[in-house]
Amino acid sequence: MATLSDISLSAAINLLSAFIFLIAFAILRLQPFNDRVYFPKWYLKGLRASPTNSSRGAVTSVVNLDFRSYLRFLNWMPEALKMPEPELIDHAGLDSAVYLRIYLLGLKIFVPIACLAFAVLVPVNVTNHTLDKVANVTASNIDNLSISNIPLESQRFWAHIVMAYAFTFWTLYVLMKEYEKVASMRLAFLASEKRRPDQFTVLVQNVPPDPDESVSELVEHFFLVNHPDHYLTHQEVYNANKLASLVKKKKSLRNWLDFYQLKYFRNQAQRPMIKTGFLGCRGEKVDAIDLYTSKIEKISMEIAEERARVAKDPKAIMPVAFVSFKTRWAAAVCAQTQQSRNPTLWLTEWAPEPRDVYWQNLAIPYVSLTIRRLIIGVAFFFLTFFFMIPIAMVQSLASIEGIEKAAPFLEPIVETDFIKSFIQGFLPGIILKLFLIFLPTILMMMSKFEGFNSLSSLERRSATRFYIFNIVNVFLGSIIAGTAFEQLNTFLKQSTSDIPKTIGVAIPMKATFFITYIMVDGWAGVAGEILMLKPLIFYHLKNFFLVKTEKDREEAMDPGSLGFNIKEPRIQFYFLLGLVYSTVTPVLLPFIIIFFAFAYVVFRHQIINVYNQEYESAASFWPAVHGRVLIALIIAQLLMMGLLSTKGAALATPFLIALPVLTFWFYRFCQGRYEPAFVRYPLQEAMMKDTLERAREPNLNLKGYLQQAYVHPVFKSADENDDDVEDDEDGDLAYLSGKIEGDTALVPTKRQSRRSTPAPSRVSAGSSPSMSEERSHAAKGGPPEP
Repeated sequence: MATLSDISLSAAINLLSAFIFLIAFAILRLQPFNDRVYFPKWYLKGLRASPTNSSRGAVTSVVNLDFRSYLRFLNWMPEALKMPEPELIDHAGLDSAVYLRIYLLGLKIFVPIACLAFAVLVPVNVTNHTLDKVANVTASNIDNLSISNIPLESQRFWAHIVMAYAFTFWTLYVLMKEYEKVASMRLAFLASEKRRPDQFTVLVQNVPPDPDESVSELVEHFFLVNHPDHYLTHQEVYNANKLASLVKKKKSLRNWLDFYQLKYFRNQAQRPMIKTGFLGCRGEKVDAIDLYTSKIEKISMEIAEERARVAKDPKAIMPVAFVSFKTRWAAAVCAQTQQSRNPTLWLTEWAPEPRDVYWQNLAIPYVSLTIRRLIIGVAFFFLTFFFMIPIAMVQSLASIEGIEKAAPFLEPIVETDFIKSFIQGFLPGIILKLFLIFLPTILMMMSKFEGFNSLSSLERRSATRFYIFNIVNVFLGSIIAGTAFEQLNTFLKQSTSDIPKTIGVAIPMKATFFITYIMVDGWAGVAGEILMLKPLIFYHLKNFFLVKTEKDREEAMDPGSLGFNIKEPRIQFYFLLGLVYSTVTPVLLPFIIIFFAFAYVVFRHQIINVYNQEYESAASFWPAVHGRVLIALIIAQLLMMGLLSTKGAALATPFLIALPVLTFWFYRFCQGRYEPAFVRYPLQEAMMKDTLERAREPNLNLKGYLQQAYVHPVFKSADENDDDVEDDEDGDLAYLSGKIEGDTALVPTKRQSRRSTPAPSRVSAGSSPSMSEERSHAAKGGPPEP
């Protein structure tokens, strides 16, 4: 059982780790050669130039020699808070701005709750001496601040019941105001947003087969008959998964060819050789350039053949289509209504925006989706409940008793004060964190197998499963392992009537474990996020070996995205801990508040300068966020009722029954009042936007704008990729000569040097690294600063 000294040691270790990460970040971000790692968002927008390509000296273009800038190494924190929210929406999109509001929601809920809990509950708890009289359970001085320190059948439990009501009403009030605010932000964003293809387009699935018509002809005929005044055009969907994999493989081969050509032109005395066997470690030695040239020629022929096959084979056309209409109003009517007598045919829904489409899953037959989801549901059940076994085993070993039992010879070492505090205050949290590293990847693979057709829906599904997993394994599993397993010997030796008493005392004591987990994951983990060690290493490896053109240098950057499927369930876990322990062990609340405040600043900085969101869903994830906070609140209320029932407060417990009922009623109220704004598009809004657009642009060629919007990317980039190969072959010698002379020269390319990002921000000062700031700072001899 972790004591106050153990928690203090853990806090010191995690604070030191976080401080080291922040110092390393503050130094690395000031170096010009790391500029594309820590400010990629501005490069993708075209608002920042590479300092390594400037006219400054060879040393200053790589290392920052302006020592005054190092004195302002924490300036990024206030700078991250300067950009106002409307500007942030324009700069990074509504998804990013609303995601940050989840952290603010945590602060709005828990700061007043913490103040009230420390003013009322902590004095009520600490002025008892119950734990000193319980011989069966070893308690720490932190547990004296919890509800465990109140004697059985005490009238003091009324304070906890009153506070449970107060905390519930405050949480519901904040949630309602936030839901109302986000819903109005979403509607305002959709009303003010520029024209997008998905505003006019619906995704049609399960198109029935017809022996007399192709899928394309059938779709056109159906919508001309049933939407005669509004149908505009459509795009059939091809099963181009094999073609996409061939194009990806060719790109990888081209990178290896570039590498060996560069190696040869740097040293023309000997042609680079490579073994043809496994991983280049065995087999016959051949000329590497000739080998990869022949492989590229071969795969180019395969790509041409596959493209021809997909274009001509009727079986390559899937019973799916993107159908576009003349107005947003018509698209809204089609997306939100049933199209045929048979409700399983001609299924329509809003089309994802083009960059949000997950093209691989559109090729999955609709009939197989139900079977796939059944398989994944069963697999997730077994993953969730069987994963608890290794977690419980490792958690039991990551304790003083577990280590001494497994390795008795280590007893003199682990009993020393420092090692004991380290094991009890730090080791369990870090082991649990390590256990969860690969889980998001596994859950995302499950979601892809299920067949969701957009990146946003994949992330939301994965996030839901991660949240369930956290409740079952991390929360309930840790409590079970920390109470039932640790107290098993006690249960066997004491009378049956004393077991409920022991459980009632032991469950709140698990707060010390969660405190250590919050510090590992929420403090040091968030600080590690801003350091971006993995993208930093990979960028410099790619930059050294593979960069050939400005396009290659841009692709070497890894700005990443919000990672909603990973980060949002983590936030929800802290909501769960805060709501559960607010009335049980309030001392946990300050640790959660620090997480929300620190994470808000860090992720605001990342969203402004780093992350390039892959899609824009206009905050469609908010109903799930709202619902999960309410689930956490209901869990907290039920656990409070169960805990009081073991404390002899049988007469007081019924007063808590109203809380889950009230919370569920509130959920239904918000579901009817606010959720429609996130799942439907009001026809009134659509008509208003259409009317304004017709008045402003009467000659708009909408069909030309929509015709190519939903073509598979592998077809869109086919001609461009062919041109790139020709350019690369013609420009190899010039490129390699430039690399030999200065390692900074880049050959001009026909390819565009921008990725898809939201519209450029109007910000030109303050929190954004504008070009004028870069030039003025370069004139002083330092690297550009945001």
